[in-house]
Amino acid sequence: MSLSLTASQVPSPASPETDGLSIWPRSTRPGRSGDVTVAGVSLAEAAGQFGTPVYVLDEEEVRERCRTYRTAFPEADVVYAAKAFLCRAMAHWVQEEGLGLDVCSAGELMLAVTTGFPPEKIVLHGNAKSPEDLDTAVRLGVGRIVVDSASEIARLAALVPHGSRQRIMLRVVPGIAAGGHVKVRTGTEDQKFGLSLTDGSAQHAVARVLGQPRLELVGLHCHIGSQITTVKPYVSAVRRMVGLMARIREQHGVELPQLNIGGGHGIAYRPGEESLDVPQLAARVRAELRDGCGKVKLPVPRLTIEPGRAVVGPAGVCVYRVLAVKRTGSHTFVAVDGGMSDNPRPALYGVRYAPRLIGRHSPAEPRLVTVVGRHCEAGDILAEDVPLPEDVHPGDLLAVPVAGAYHLSMASGYNLVGRPPVVAVKDGTARTLVRRESLDDMNRRDIGL
Repeated sequence: MSLSLTASQVPSPASPETDGLSIWPRSTRPGRSGDVTVAGVSLAEAAGQFGTPVYVLDEEEVRERCRTYRTAFPEADVVYAAKAFLCRAMAHWVQEEGLGLDVCSAGELMLAVTTGFPPEKIVLHGNAKSPEDLDTAVRLGVGRIVVDSASEIARLAALVPHGSRQRIMLRVVPGIAAGGHVKVRTGTEDQKFGLSLTDGSAQHAVARVLGQPRLELVGLHCHIGSQITTVKPYVSAVRRMVGLMARIREQHGVELPQLNIGGGHGIAYRPGEESLDVPQLAARVRAELRDGCGKVKLPVPRLTIEPGRAVVGPAGVCVYRVLAVKRTGSHTFVAVDGGMSDNPRPALYGVRYAPRLIGRHSPAEPRLVTVVGRHCEAGDILAEDVPLPEDVHPGDLLAVPVAGAYHLSMASGYNLVGRPPVVAVKDGTARTLVRRESLDDMNRRDIGL
């Protein structure tokens, strides 16, 4: 399906900053009668064409953000973290822009490879990889597997064919607390990922890997958290990882050629919030690597970074239709036709969004409301205490920006509502990337009594 606008229908440019659209895709323009266009496509018309809820993804915004990373890190491997959002078109865009891919399961891996993504440019992650995950990765020849636990070493080595070697990295816990919420801080000792520096688990795993002739240890990996908006934690992580690399050389005579510092780069979900400065990150990390390796006389390893949210998050907008407005005492609840099944993040992490009324101009004064979903949970809240015109009513459209990451990838079948479609917009045209999940789709999985 497609939706096109003529040149006369595309609104003239305006300043996103002066229109409250600073966190929206850069192609966003305020349109006529309160509408908003993204990449020249009317969101109100897209809602009518594709139904609601609908995820709208600006293709050029995704590509530009890929290029921003390639420009900032020209000497590094930039690997897109597919867990943020993955479909065949997304894998194709990332490949065309020169990025690698980071996957967390056999499912993500197979989708990428069957789309034509080169397996040698894929990194496999996971704190508890299944036998199928490891077998598929070895069989397809992924470039690197990140080993997350000591028990994984022997299991992985047993899968590698005789005469072959699988390139691996060890995920190390550097003991750094960073991230926008306790549930996404992965660089500390009190969580499930990686091998500890503090208790010696990382050093012990290095020795075990070096004793496996079918495994080739090419480097170290760390990931300190998600939604990080300052550079300092990354610099600290690099310093500790270089220190470990120096100890590995002293103990084993091995100089590791690669260092992966993960992703977790923060973005703004509401106007005025901070986002990570990517060029500054590149400059500071590059300087720390150069100076740190120089002090211990190590060759500077090739760097890998894994941005996910920062590539696709700001490129997406989710459009809902209002189903009900309920006023109880001092509270106003605006219920929409989606909710925690298509965006569980507010319930999981307390993420705050900035919905906007689109499709009509309202002269009414704004009023603080709570935007809620349609699901049978009191915690099914999409946005709390947000200003919307007090005449908002059933049938209105609400658009939620910064919806490109961890929406569809975390979507569920709760209440058998069905997951929304993903529609790509570019040059005034919209096309379906992922179709809406139908009742027939869900019924086919239920094989009966």
